[in-house]
Amino acid sequence: MYPKTFIFILFIILLNVFLSPTTAQYLIGVGSYDSTGPAAGVNMMGYANLDQSTAGIHFRLRARAFIIAESLDGPRIAFVNLDAGMASQLVTIKVLERLSKRFGKLYNEDNVAISGTHTHAGPGGYMQYVLYSVTSLGFIPQSFDAIVTAIEMSILQAHQNLKSGSVFINTGDLVNAGVNRSPSAYLFNPPTERERYPRDVDTLMTLLKFVDGTSQKSVGAFTWFATHGTSMSSNNTLISGDNKGAAARFFEDWFTSTSTNSTTFYAQENTSTSALIKRASTIKATGGQPCSQTSSQGFKVRKNNGGSQFVGAFCQSNVGDVSPNVLGAFCTDTGLPCDFNHSSCHGNDQLCIGRGPGYPDETKSTKIIGERQFLKAVELFTSAKEQLTGKIDYRHIYLNFTNIDVKLADNQTAKTCPAALGAGFAAGTTDGPGAFGFQQGDKKINEFWKRVRDFLKKPSAYQVDCQNPKPVLVSTGEMFFPYAWAPAIVPIQILRIGKLVILSVPGEFTTMSGRRLRESVKKTLIDNGNGGFDNNTHVVIAGLTNTYSQYIATPEEYQQQRYEAASTLYGPHTLSAYIQEFNKLAESMAKGLKIVDKGPSPPDLSSIQLTLLPDPPGESLPPGIKFGDMKHDIYTPKTGFFRKGDKPSVVFWSPNPRYDLLTEGTYAVVEMLQREMWVPAYDDDDFSLIFKWNVDNSSNNGLASLEWEVPNSAINGVYRFRHFGSSKETIVSTVKYFTGASSAFTVS
Repeated sequence: MYPKTFIFILFIILLNVFLSPTTAQYLIGVGSYDSTGPAAGVNMMGYANLDQSTAGIHFRLRARAFIIAESLDGPRIAFVNLDAGMASQLVTIKVLERLSKRFGKLYNEDNVAISGTHTHAGPGGYMQYVLYSVTSLGFIPQSFDAIVTAIEMSILQAHQNLKSGSVFINTGDLVNAGVNRSPSAYLFNPPTERERYPRDVDTLMTLLKFVDGTSQKSVGAFTWFATHGTSMSSNNTLISGDNKGAAARFFEDWFTSTSTNSTTFYAQENTSTSALIKRASTIKATGGQPCSQTSSQGFKVRKNNGGSQFVGAFCQSNVGDVSPNVLGAFCTDTGLPCDFNHSSCHGNDQLCIGRGPGYPDETKSTKIIGERQFLKAVELFTSAKEQLTGKIDYRHIYLNFTNIDVKLADNQTAKTCPAALGAGFAAGTTDGPGAFGFQQGDKKINEFWKRVRDFLKKPSAYQVDCQNPKPVLVSTGEMFFPYAWAPAIVPIQILRIGKLVILSVPGEFTTMSGRRLRESVKKTLIDNGNGGFDNNTHVVIAGLTNTYSQYIATPEEYQQQRYEAASTLYGPHTLSAYIQEFNKLAESMAKGLKIVDKGPSPPDLSSIQLTLLPDPPGESLPPGIKFGDMKHDIYTPKTGFFRKGDKPSVVFWSPNPRYDLLTEGTYAVVEMLQREMWVPAYDDDDFSLIFKWNVDNSSNNGLASLEWEVPNSAINGVYRFRHFGSSKETIVSTVKYFTGASSAFTVS
């Protein structure tokens, strides 16, 4: 962060955060838990790139939750913002089962929402439908369990932290964090409709601020804003929360550094790993963050202590056609802009790549887009004055989306279709190009790909006609071997907090699709609410929530068949069906009616999931070397010290990190020498410290590379790297833990 910006924000926080006493309206609670999955050898969820498998950690993933209740025995909602590509039906099912065992009927499918941030840099293998697990070689239990546990624990924390408090809402425009990646499709929407909006993306950010009713201190903030989690490219192999995860990290670090004073304890040198972990407790706020022991013997440099934790979350909205690569898309061979209608270069989709603001450094782009969201959130957070009051309410149903009767505006009727993907899907986007030989906007499939398609499953005549003008490339809704390829039954949900209404959608609505849904639902609420809703009612879309069913384009955008339209599973009337069914829920909520028919429950396919990725087989090292030994120690510059912005690094002999995920722990630490003691300053949850893991080709043994970009905020002094890990001798052996440390180096 720039020094002037930091000083300004510090001034604002001191003026605003702890002032303005309020009258508590609700019970509020927030929670956060580590959801980081396997950091080696697991295909990432998002780009569907077979070559993109995890090989380290940029920074850790988290599940962040808030609960709002009218009273201890009154209505309540729980909302989880998950650092993942999207929600998963199977994850939702298993989370609800665990919550039922803990709380009975208190938290259930009606009042719990799980929304993915849409990072494309998280481990895959946690979905239940074949299409979404092909590249991950099926189901990955370790990845799945990390996510389910994190969601459960974040809700548990929020529940245990429930206290009297207030919720404030604020909105504002952020204009430089997203561009439309399918602008030609957007132009298919009616001119009169487009003229109502200044941009072809939504720029509105909506923020909730949670304030403790007793201390008047803020305990959390959640925002909704639409931009894709694709600042990190399809070539990236580091687990990362992308720009939204970065924004959350910056927000939480900033709030903690400006509002707490940590007590200092020191970890002594030359102690055992377990003793070190027990004795390492906290660190001065100026040098880093507190740390805590974990059962897996990694240790975590935390931002806060337990229940006092501030949670800042950046949630996804109608993100379908919004890219964070704001410089535009250019041809890699010529440097010229890509073809406007097809986003290709001389007919080749793979040459057209979007550029982020830090181009060509994708990590820098992630940081910049994250900072832009973070700074806007701080502005809204410190100026939030509108207090939410009124009912907590919710509605939820399941829909078989393959055959919904839709009433259109001209009194005609239509139907949705079984799920299918078009040729434009295979072309990918400017954020992540797809297969060679396809272009966005393709309405024909060549004979070779038709034969490949028909070998898998030839689409029925009904499907071809229903999906028109989409040329059916993969008829996922008609494919059931070895189990279903795509969802047929999907949930929709409305959550209400006074005059805030959250629409939980199970996919990626494009900009205009989201606008139409929000406006229609708001009108329905006002028309049927008997004064309970008005033009000041806020309606937000929570994208990729509870399950995933890909994209939702407008019927007009569907005609061009760019990527978003080709990925609109249920045909040209998908959006109309969503609007129709959401309006039914909205009318029910406005009139205070109960839902009589909640629809067919989705299947639980956990018992038939296929897992093709083997577990690590066990590890050994050449004689004379042990895990935690250094292969390459610090290389000190000629000056004898490192400056801010330099990148000291070290390499340790290290086994596969999949033996233990070190949940709420860390693989990498930068320690600072204070009073002849080494104390933790940064860990692998910090944006500046990167943990990489790969295999040494010369010995076929694993290596852990730790790289630290010395931040401007780092204190001058003496530092070293420390690495934590776990190993097994054979696949059936017990897990053993180790640590290693580098030589000291100076930052000046």
